Amino acid sequence: MRIAQVAPLYESVPPKLYGGTERIVSYLTEELVKQGHDVTLFASGDSLTQARLVPVCSQALRLNRGCIDQLAHHVVMLQEVMAQRERFDLIHFHIDYLHFPLTRLLGWTTLTTLHGRLDIPDLVPLYKAFPEMPVSSISSAQRQPLPWLNWQGTVYHGLPEGHYDFNKQSGRYLVFLGRTSPEKGLDHAIEIAHQTGMPLKVGAKIDNSDRQYFETRLKPLLNSGSIEFLGEIGFPQKNELLGGAAALLFPIAWPEPFGIVMIEAMACGTPVIAYPRGSVPEVVEHGLTGFIVEDVDGAVEAVKQIDLIDRRACRRRFEERFTAKLMSSNYVRMYESLVRGEGETIPASNRVSIG
Repeated sequence: MRIAQVAPLYESVPPKLYGGTERIVSYLTEELVKQGHDVTLFASGDSLTQARLVPVCSQALRLNRGCIDQLAHHVVMLQEVMAQRERFDLIHFHIDYLHFPLTRLLGWTTLTTLHGRLDIPDLVPLYKAFPEMPVSSISSAQRQPLPWLNWQGTVYHGLPEGHYDFNKQSGRYLVFLGRTSPEKGLDHAIEIAHQTGMPLKVGAKIDNSDRQYFETRLKPLLNSGSIEFLGEIGFPQKNELLGGAAALLFPIAWPEPFGIVMIEAMACGTPVIAYPRGSVPEVVEHGLTGFIVEDVDGAVEAVKQIDLIDRRACRRRFEERFTAKLMSSNYVRMYESLVRGEGETIPASNRVSIG
Protein backbone atom coordinates (compact mmCIF):
# COMPACT_ATOMS: atom_id res chain seq x y z
CA MET A 1 0.00 0.00 0.00
CA ARG A 2 1.16 3.54 -0.77
CA ILE A 3 0.85 5.46 2.49
CA ALA A 4 1.67 9.04 3.47
CA GLN A 5 2.37 9.87 7.10
CA VAL A 6 1.94 13.58 7.87
CA ALA A 7 3.63 14.54 11.13
CA PRO A 8 3.60 17.76 13.16
CA LEU A 9 6.68 19.88 12.57
CA TYR A 10 7.26 20.90 16.19
CA GLU A 11 9.66 17.99 16.79
CA SER A 12 11.75 15.86 14.47
CA VAL A 13 10.65 12.30 13.72
CA PRO A 14 11.75 10.79 16.03
CA PRO A 15 12.22 13.66 18.51
CA LYS A 16 15.67 14.53 19.82
CA LEU A 17 14.31 15.10 23.33
CA TYR A 18 10.70 15.35 24.52
CA GLY A 19 7.99 14.50 22.03
CA GLY A 20 5.02 12.18 22.00
CA THR A 21 3.15 12.36 18.70
CA GLU A 22 6.30 12.56 16.58
CA ARG A 23 7.78 9.57 18.42
CA ILE A 24 4.72 7.46 17.65
CA VAL A 25 4.72 8.60 14.02
CA SER A 26 8.33 7.41 13.81
CA TYR A 27 7.60 3.98 15.28
CA LEU A 28 4.59 3.56 13.00
CA THR A 29 6.43 4.71 9.88
CA GLU A 30 9.42 2.44 10.40
CA GLU A 31 7.22 -0.58 11.14
CA LEU A 32 5.16 0.03 7.99
CA VAL A 33 8.34 0.19 5.92
CA LYS A 34 9.51 -3.05 7.54
CA GLN A 35 6.23 -4.67 6.52
CA GLY A 36 6.88 -3.74 2.89
CA HIS A 37 4.58 -0.75 2.43
CA ASP A 38 5.58 2.24 0.28
CA VAL A 39 5.68 5.00 2.88
CA THR A 40 6.30 8.73 2.48
CA LEU A 41 6.89 10.82 5.59
CA PHE A 42 6.15 14.55 5.61
CA ALA A 43 8.18 15.96 8.51
CA SER A 44 11.01 18.30 9.46
CA GLY A 45 14.29 17.93 7.58
CA ASP A 46 16.22 16.71 10.63
CA SER A 47 14.02 13.62 10.83
CA LEU A 48 15.51 10.13 10.41
CA THR A 49 13.55 7.46 8.57
CA GLN A 50 13.75 4.51 6.20
CA ALA A 51 10.70 5.92 4.41
CA ARG A 52 10.84 8.53 1.66
CA LEU A 53 11.23 11.82 3.53
CA VAL A 54 9.66 15.05 2.32
CA PRO A 55 11.47 17.68 4.40
CA VAL A 56 9.03 20.55 4.83
CA CYS A 57 11.34 22.70 6.97
CA SER A 58 15.03 22.33 7.72
CA GLN A 59 14.69 21.53 11.42
CA ALA A 60 12.07 20.91 14.09
CA LEU A 61 10.27 24.13 14.92
CA ARG A 62 10.33 24.01 18.73
CA LEU A 63 14.12 23.85 18.86
CA ASN A 64 14.54 26.43 16.08
CA ARG A 65 14.95 29.77 17.83
CA GLY A 66 14.54 31.59 14.52
CA CYS A 67 11.02 30.26 13.98
CA ILE A 68 8.30 32.74 14.93
CA ASP A 69 5.25 31.52 12.99
CA GLN A 70 4.97 27.75 13.30
CA LEU A 71 1.63 27.58 11.53
CA ALA A 72 3.14 28.95 8.32
CA HIS A 73 5.31 25.84 7.93
CA HIS A 74 2.32 23.56 8.42
CA VAL A 75 0.46 25.37 5.62
CA VAL A 76 3.48 24.76 3.38
CA MET A 77 3.33 21.09 4.33
CA LEU A 78 -0.30 20.87 3.28
CA GLN A 79 0.66 22.33 -0.09
CA GLU A 80 3.34 19.62 -0.44
CA VAL A 81 0.83 16.91 0.42
CA MET A 82 -1.64 18.33 -2.08
CA ALA A 83 0.99 18.43 -4.82
CA GLN A 84 1.88 14.76 -4.28
CA ARG A 85 -1.56 13.36 -3.43
CA GLU A 86 -1.71 11.12 -6.53
CA ARG A 87 1.21 9.09 -5.15
CA PHE A 88 -0.81 7.71 -2.23
CA ASP A 89 -3.61 5.26 -1.63
CA LEU A 90 -4.19 6.80 1.79
CA ILE A 91 -2.92 9.80 3.74
CA HIS A 92 -2.59 9.40 7.52
CA PHE A 93 -2.63 12.77 9.25
CA HIS A 94 -1.32 13.47 12.76
CA ILE A 95 -1.82 17.25 12.70
CA ASP A 96 -5.31 17.48 14.19
CA TYR A 97 -7.81 19.19 11.87
CA LEU A 98 -5.70 21.52 9.69
CA HIS A 99 -6.30 19.48 6.54
CA PHE A 100 -10.06 19.02 6.90
CA PRO A 101 -11.14 21.64 4.30
CA LEU A 102 -8.69 20.26 1.71
CA THR A 103 -9.71 16.67 2.44
CA ARG A 104 -13.36 17.51 1.84
CA LEU A 105 -12.68 19.63 -1.24
CA LEU A 106 -10.35 17.17 -2.98
CA GLY A 107 -11.91 13.92 -1.81
CA TRP A 108 -8.74 12.46 -0.32
CA THR A 109 -8.83 9.05 1.33
CA THR A 110 -7.55 9.83 4.80
CA LEU A 111 -7.34 8.77 8.39
CA THR A 112 -6.69 11.31 11.12
CA THR A 113 -5.38 10.13 14.46
CA LEU A 114 -6.35 12.59 17.17
CA HIS A 115 -3.49 12.71 19.66
CA GLY A 116 -4.69 15.39 22.06
CA ARG A 117 -7.42 16.09 24.58
CA LEU A 118 -10.92 16.58 23.19
CA ASP A 119 -12.70 18.15 26.18
CA ILE A 120 -12.15 21.68 24.82
CA PRO A 121 -15.37 23.58 23.99
CA ASP A 122 -13.78 25.25 20.95
CA LEU A 123 -13.52 21.88 19.24
CA VAL A 124 -17.26 21.23 19.19
CA PRO A 125 -18.22 23.66 16.37
CA LEU A 126 -15.19 22.60 14.36
CA TYR A 127 -16.01 18.90 14.43
CA LYS A 128 -19.69 19.70 13.86
CA ALA A 129 -18.59 21.34 10.63
CA PHE A 130 -16.70 18.23 9.50
CA PRO A 131 -18.67 15.26 10.87
CA GLU A 132 -17.70 12.90 8.04
CA MET A 133 -13.93 13.00 8.61
CA PRO A 134 -12.59 9.51 9.47
CA VAL A 135 -10.74 9.75 12.77
CA SER A 136 -9.12 7.31 15.18
CA SER A 137 -8.52 7.57 18.91
CA ILE A 138 -5.56 6.51 21.03
CA SER A 139 -7.75 5.45 23.96
CA SER A 140 -11.44 4.90 24.53
CA ALA A 141 -11.39 7.55 27.26
CA GLN A 142 -10.19 10.14 24.77
CA ARG A 143 -13.46 9.80 22.82
CA GLN A 144 -15.81 10.56 25.70
CA PRO A 145 -16.22 14.33 25.11
CA LEU A 146 -17.02 13.80 21.39
CA PRO A 147 -18.54 10.32 21.00
CA TRP A 148 -20.38 11.34 17.82
CA LEU A 149 -17.28 11.78 15.64
CA ASN A 150 -16.69 9.42 12.71
CA TRP A 151 -14.54 7.08 14.78
CA GLN A 152 -12.86 4.29 12.85
CA GLY A 153 -11.43 2.62 15.92
CA THR A 154 -9.00 2.95 18.81
CA VAL A 155 -5.34 2.06 18.35
CA TYR A 156 -3.11 2.08 21.41
CA HIS A 157 0.39 3.43 20.99
CA GLY A 158 3.19 0.92 20.54
CA LEU A 159 6.98 0.80 20.86
CA PRO A 160 9.54 -1.36 19.02
CA GLU A 161 10.06 -4.46 21.16
CA GLY A 162 13.84 -4.09 21.31
CA HIS A 163 13.86 -0.36 21.92
CA TYR A 164 13.82 -0.52 25.72
CA ASP A 165 15.83 -2.99 27.79
CA PHE A 166 14.10 -5.11 30.39
CA ASN A 167 15.56 -4.68 33.88
CA LYS A 168 14.53 -7.43 36.27
CA GLN A 169 16.00 -5.60 39.28
CA SER A 170 13.87 -3.05 41.09
CA GLY A 171 15.76 0.17 41.78
CA ARG A 172 15.77 2.23 44.95
CA TYR A 173 14.41 5.46 43.50
CA LEU A 174 11.17 6.73 41.97
CA VAL A 175 10.97 8.47 38.60
CA PHE A 176 8.81 11.16 37.00
CA LEU A 177 8.93 11.85 33.26
CA GLY A 178 6.88 14.43 31.41
CA ARG A 179 6.23 18.15 31.42
CA THR A 180 6.28 20.62 34.30
CA SER A 181 2.71 21.72 33.59
CA PRO A 182 0.17 21.59 36.44
CA GLU A 183 -1.84 18.76 34.88
CA LYS A 184 1.13 16.38 34.91
CA GLY A 185 1.31 16.36 38.71
CA LEU A 186 5.01 16.81 39.44
CA ASP A 187 4.10 18.52 42.72
CA HIS A 188 2.24 15.37 43.78
CA ALA A 189 5.16 13.18 42.69
CA ILE A 190 7.51 15.21 44.89
CA GLU A 191 5.14 14.89 47.86
CA ILE A 192 4.84 11.12 47.31
CA ALA A 193 8.63 10.81 47.28
CA HIS A 194 9.00 12.88 50.45
CA GLN A 195 6.42 10.81 52.33
CA THR A 196 7.99 7.50 51.28
CA GLY A 197 11.54 8.68 51.96
CA MET A 198 12.65 7.53 48.51
CA PRO A 199 14.74 9.61 46.09
CA LEU A 200 12.93 11.00 43.05
CA LYS A 201 14.57 11.51 39.66
CA VAL A 202 12.73 14.01 37.45
CA GLY A 203 13.12 14.18 33.69
CA ALA A 204 10.86 17.03 32.63
CA LYS A 205 10.47 19.63 29.92
CA ILE A 206 9.74 23.25 30.87
CA ASP A 207 7.58 24.87 28.20
CA ASN A 208 7.52 28.65 28.01
CA SER A 209 3.85 28.55 28.97
CA ASP A 210 4.77 26.63 32.13
CA ARG A 211 7.79 28.72 33.11
CA GLN A 212 6.02 30.85 35.71
CA TYR A 213 4.36 27.82 37.30
CA PHE A 214 7.71 26.05 37.44
CA GLU A 215 9.50 29.01 39.00
CA THR A 216 6.84 29.83 41.59
CA ARG A 217 5.33 26.45 42.46
CA LEU A 218 7.75 23.68 41.55
CA LYS A 219 11.25 25.09 41.87
CA PRO A 220 10.97 25.67 45.65
CA LEU A 221 9.98 22.01 46.02
CA LEU A 222 13.17 20.86 44.30
CA ASN A 223 15.45 22.21 47.02
CA SER A 224 16.00 18.82 48.55
CA GLY A 225 18.87 16.40 48.30
CA SER A 226 16.43 13.60 47.57
CA ILE A 227 15.02 15.27 44.43
CA GLU A 228 17.21 15.21 41.32
CA PHE A 229 15.94 17.44 38.51
CA LEU A 230 17.46 16.25 35.22
CA GLY A 231 15.59 18.58 32.87
CA GLU A 232 14.43 17.48 29.44
CA ILE A 233 15.80 14.11 28.38
CA GLY A 234 15.35 11.83 25.40
CA PHE A 235 16.26 8.36 24.26
CA PRO A 236 18.48 6.47 25.16
CA GLN A 237 18.78 8.27 28.52
CA LYS A 238 15.19 7.32 29.30
CA ASN A 239 16.07 3.65 28.93
CA GLU A 240 18.48 3.69 31.87
CA LEU A 241 16.39 6.11 33.94
CA LEU A 242 13.15 4.15 33.66
CA GLY A 243 14.74 0.73 33.88
CA GLY A 244 16.57 1.56 37.09
CA ALA A 245 13.51 2.89 38.92
CA ALA A 246 11.36 1.12 41.48
CA ALA A 247 8.27 2.74 39.96
CA LEU A 248 7.11 5.47 37.60
CA LEU A 249 4.91 8.08 39.26
CA PHE A 250 2.08 9.31 37.03
CA PRO A 251 -0.17 11.44 39.31
CA ILE A 252 -1.96 13.29 36.54
CA ALA A 253 -4.68 15.91 37.04
CA TRP A 254 -6.14 15.87 33.51
CA PRO A 255 -7.82 13.47 31.03
CA GLU A 256 -4.60 12.02 29.61
CA PRO A 257 -5.31 10.80 26.04
CA PHE A 258 -2.72 8.02 26.33
CA GLY A 259 0.55 8.60 28.22
CA ILE A 260 3.45 7.02 26.32
CA VAL A 261 5.74 7.06 29.34
CA MET A 262 3.55 4.44 31.01
CA ILE A 263 4.27 1.85 28.33
CA GLU A 264 7.91 2.93 28.15
CA ALA A 265 8.16 2.08 31.84
CA MET A 266 6.42 -1.27 31.35
CA ALA A 267 8.81 -2.13 28.51
CA CYS A 268 11.63 -1.75 31.04
CA GLY A 269 9.75 -3.87 33.56
CA THR A 270 9.04 -0.87 35.77
CA PRO A 271 5.55 -0.70 37.34
CA VAL A 272 3.41 2.43 37.19
CA ILE A 273 1.66 4.22 40.05
CA ALA A 274 -0.99 6.48 38.54
CA TYR A 275 -4.18 8.41 39.23
CA PRO A 276 -7.32 7.05 37.49
CA ARG A 277 -7.83 9.79 34.93
CA GLY A 278 -8.08 9.62 31.16
CA SER A 279 -6.50 6.53 29.64
CA VAL A 280 -4.88 5.26 32.84
CA PRO A 281 -7.42 2.49 33.60
CA GLU A 282 -7.00 1.22 30.02
CA VAL A 283 -3.20 1.15 30.12
CA VAL A 284 -2.35 0.16 33.70
CA GLU A 285 -3.72 -3.12 35.04
CA HIS A 286 -4.12 -2.64 38.77
CA GLY A 287 -2.07 -5.16 40.73
CA LEU A 288 -0.39 -6.53 37.59
CA THR A 289 1.53 -3.70 35.90
CA GLY A 290 1.22 -1.20 38.72
CA PHE A 291 -1.30 0.44 41.01
CA ILE A 292 -4.12 2.86 40.26
CA VAL A 293 -4.67 5.13 43.25
CA GLU A 294 -6.81 8.15 44.06
CA ASP A 295 -4.38 10.49 45.79
CA VAL A 296 -0.99 11.02 47.43
CA ASP A 297 -1.86 8.80 50.39
CA GLY A 298 -2.84 5.98 48.08
CA ALA A 299 0.36 6.40 46.10
CA VAL A 300 2.46 6.27 49.27
CA GLU A 301 0.82 2.95 50.20
CA ALA A 302 1.38 1.68 46.66
CA VAL A 303 5.09 2.48 46.85
CA LYS A 304 5.30 0.40 50.01
CA GLN A 305 3.80 -2.54 48.09
CA ILE A 306 5.67 -2.06 44.83
CA ASP A 307 7.75 -5.22 45.29
CA LEU A 308 4.52 -7.21 44.94
CA ILE A 309 4.50 -6.31 41.24
CA ASP A 310 6.34 -8.81 39.04
CA ARG A 311 8.57 -6.82 36.70
CA ARG A 312 8.50 -9.71 34.21
CA ALA A 313 4.71 -9.38 34.08
CA CYS A 314 5.09 -5.67 33.24
CA ARG A 315 7.35 -6.51 30.34
CA ARG A 316 5.13 -9.37 29.19
CA ARG A 317 2.01 -7.19 29.11
CA PHE A 318 3.91 -4.56 27.14
CA GLU A 319 4.82 -7.22 24.58
CA GLU A 320 1.23 -8.44 24.43
CA ARG A 321 -0.50 -5.05 24.22
CA PHE A 322 1.77 -2.15 23.28
CA THR A 323 4.25 -3.02 20.53
CA ALA A 324 4.83 -1.07 17.31
CA LYS A 325 4.07 -4.23 15.34
CA LEU A 326 0.61 -4.54 16.90
CA MET A 327 -0.03 -0.81 16.50
CA SER A 328 0.87 -0.83 12.81
CA SER A 329 -1.20 -3.95 12.11
CA ASN A 330 -4.24 -2.30 13.65
CA TYR A 331 -3.72 0.82 11.57
CA VAL A 332 -3.26 -1.19 8.38
CA ARG A 333 -6.63 -2.83 8.93
CA MET A 334 -8.17 0.64 9.11
CA TYR A 335 -6.27 1.76 6.00
CA GLU A 336 -7.48 -1.22 3.99
CA SER A 337 -11.07 -0.68 5.07
CA LEU A 338 -10.96 3.00 4.15
CA VAL A 339 -9.31 2.36 0.77
CA ARG A 340 -12.01 -0.20 -0.04
CA GLY A 341 -14.61 2.36 0.95
CA GLU A 342 -15.74 0.21 3.87
CA GLY A 343 -14.73 2.49 6.71
CA GLU A 344 -17.10 3.36 9.49
CA THR A 345 -19.60 6.06 8.57
CA ILE A 346 -21.91 8.15 10.70
CA PRO A 347 -25.55 7.03 10.57
CA ALA A 348 -27.83 9.88 9.60
CA SER A 349 -29.61 9.65 12.95
CA ASN A 350 -26.32 10.21 14.80
CA ARG A 351 -25.04 13.15 12.78
CA VAL A 352 -24.76 16.40 14.65
CA SER A 353 -26.46 19.30 12.96
CA ILE A 354 -24.37 22.33 12.09
CA GLY A 355 -25.42 25.61 13.64
